[in-house]
Amino acid sequence: MEELEQGLLMQPWAWLQLAENSLLAKAYITRQGYALLVSDLQQVWHEQVDTSVISQRAKELNKRLTAPPEAFLRHLDDLLRPLLKDASCPGTATFSCDRVAEALILQVRSELSGLPFYWNFHCILASPSLVSQHLIRPLMGMSLALQCQVRDLTTLLHMKDLEIQDYQESGATLSRDRLKTEPFEESSFLERFMVEKLPEACSVGDGRPFIANLQSMYMAVTRQAIQVGQKHHDTGTYSRGDPHTSSSAFSQGTDNQRLNQLEEPVSSTPSLPGPETEPTVSSGPMQKPQLLKVKRKKLRGLFS
Repeated sequence: MEELEQGLLMQPWAWLQLAENSLLAKAYITRQGYALLVSDLQQVWHEQVDTSVISQRAKELNKRLTAPPEAFLRHLDDLLRPLLKDASCPGTATFSCDRVAEALILQVRSELSGLPFYWNFHCILASPSLVSQHLIRPLMGMSLALQCQVRDLTTLLHMKDLEIQDYQESGATLSRDRLKTEPFEESSFLERFMVEKLPEACSVGDGRPFIANLQSMYMAVTRQAIQVGQKHHDTGTYSRGDPHTSSSAFSQGTDNQRLNQLEEPVSSTPSLPGPETEPTVSSGPMQKPQLLKVKRKKLRGLFS
């Protein structure tokens, strides 16, 4: 299921309008199953299933259809792709959603091989770790990236002001007065932004501004998170927030440590002498004068 989890994380969000329900959704489908994430900006629902669940649910909802689970998954992909790509053109399928207790059921009606096809996505409330993975951490990463962009643009504006000042000191003049600008002052700009632009900029609404303007950055941030996670996995480090990763990485790190201990060459750097013990005879006897000669050689190496 790791492929489904990573694939879903790298998908962009789409905005859906199903009757009176405005939803954000993302999905990832393979031959092994699918993963779906839906949010109304108040709650987040999730479903992830494999081929065994696909086969069982297909039998319950489509008694007249007999096909391998890969065929149903391919058909679901064909139905969801146009909906998530352009909600105004959902294709030939009909989508609706119902809320049952804390669950969200996304219902699909279409045709497959000339016969009616029905499917229900049974989404339950997403775990806090999943919400963090797909929303909190990416949005924090996007905020930091945008802050970095602002710093770079501020630096560029200051450099442009210095360039204009140099032109002016060299005698250059503007041919059109309307192009004249005042030197950029970061503090006054931020104050005006907080008063004049912030209310409009923070108008989340139904989520469409986030979908329309920031999905490329969202995907870049999630892709970076996956690459960092893979790098940590390859180097044997682990995250405390994932007990499964911690367990496997801990055992892997222990094995690597043991392997390093077996393959570590004897250091040529002299070490501090420890408590002396009587020499043991292993392969052959060593005469006392030879033993004293070896000890003197080691002591000379320590103080040379």
